[in-house]
Amino acid sequence: MNIKNVIKQSTVFTLTAALLLGGPGSLAFAKNVSADYKETYDTSHMTRSDMLKIPEQQKSEQFKVPQFDFSTIKNIESAKGKDKDGNTIDLDVWDSWPLQNADGTVANYKGYNINFALAGDPKNPSDTFVHIFYQKIGDTSIDSWKSAGRAFKDTDKEVPNDAFLKDQKEEWSGSATLTSDGEVRLFYTDRQSPNAPTYGKQILTTAQVNLSQPTADTLKVDGVEDQKSIFDGADGEMYQNVLQSVGVDKDNHTFRDPHYVEENGHKYLVFEANTGTKDGYQGEKSLYNQAYYGSSNAFFQTEKSKLLQSPKKDYASVANGALGIIEINDDYTLKKVMKPLITSNTITDEIERANVFKMNGKWYLFTDSRGSKMTIDGVGDKDVYMLGFVADSLTGPYKPLNKTGLVLSMDQDPMDPTFTYSHFAVPQAKGNNVVITSYMTNRGFFADKKSTFAPSFLMNIKGEKTSVVPNSILPQGQLTTNK
Repeated sequence: MNIKNVIKQSTVFTLTAALLLGGPGSLAFAKNVSADYKETYDTSHMTRSDMLKIPEQQKSEQFKVPQFDFSTIKNIESAKGKDKDGNTIDLDVWDSWPLQNADGTVANYKGYNINFALAGDPKNPSDTFVHIFYQKIGDTSIDSWKSAGRAFKDTDKEVPNDAFLKDQKEEWSGSATLTSDGEVRLFYTDRQSPNAPTYGKQILTTAQVNLSQPTADTLKVDGVEDQKSIFDGADGEMYQNVLQSVGVDKDNHTFRDPHYVEENGHKYLVFEANTGTKDGYQGEKSLYNQAYYGSSNAFFQTEKSKLLQSPKKDYASVANGALGIIEINDDYTLKKVMKPLITSNTITDEIERANVFKMNGKWYLFTDSRGSKMTIDGVGDKDVYMLGFVADSLTGPYKPLNKTGLVLSMDQDPMDPTFTYSHFAVPQAKGNNVVITSYMTNRGFFADKKSTFAPSFLMNIKGEKTSVVPNSILPQGQLTTNK
């Protein structure tokens, strides 16, 4: 056995002992907490060096989300639901994703664009379920979006022999693909109760959604089939499971937003998660890993010393966000758990809305994140970002776009009705531009202004550089540039 393996085994033993002695929430190591080391775990990382450059870089118009005139903004008129008393109400609509082809372009479903979105009662935060909106191809106005209602009935989760579905409380974000045989396959996050024993457990889940066309102008949900759980990261080795975060101060567990992608006939899900015990777990020891800092040893020593004295130290020690990937079988069951595509150890626990596609021979990986959950000096609590990375293959290694990873920046007050979030890049069939969609107006903040599709806009991608296309604002919710 070589000395490197001895050191690694000793480290694992020390960590295991510390966790056993200190309880599930312990972050302390028995020995050698302060020993510097450099370990990449053969994974791409966001680095503190790159992230520290973003506050200055985001001043450029190249990265700014366009400003919108709220006087022109409408609620989604078709977004109706029922409150707890059975009254018809206007719903908030936030995170959305289109029905896509295998290559990520928007699918043509019998002459319609389909947009899945989370929607619910503005006064009931737990009313969070997947709804389906549709629009005739060629129409672009916000008023042309019609609603087919919820994707699932409450009773759909009553699936025999599924370990998780019966305990589903909410439906969180995901993706959808039009299969080669013309079926709508939805991937979403089963979110369970935040109370014991599930502690808000999140499970990557799927179903076939059956749609019919009762008239020339309407689509209808005709039930679902093959609804099943795919993956919950149970062993905690490659990806953190929910029980590992219970009792850990300031820890934010994530395991959600499954994004479907195909490559060379293989099916994959890319998703938001946190690193597990085998690929750079959280804990104070992680603050001494030079791989998470980037740049030179001098920078590492200076930034490490600053972080150890920072009020953000405790947050940095549990920050271990990841964009994970699994391969799935043709029947959408788990085939292989793979190492993360990218991680954000010491920076943030939350990198959301995983989104990856191939364009002009390169793979592009995007994620959304909030400054309020970052540990980087100069990043403000009101800052929200889309970050992006590029690689020659789906599994990486990934390099940051625009040298730091910054793709989009917005620092609007969350109380401003033009606040946008959940930015999502939709590749187009031709050219170098992608359509950026998002939602605007935070949920439940206003009596008359609902969370709604934000105006879309264009972003240009060329190699390792992106830029917002000037004067490219599109109607609310527009998915393509096709006429």
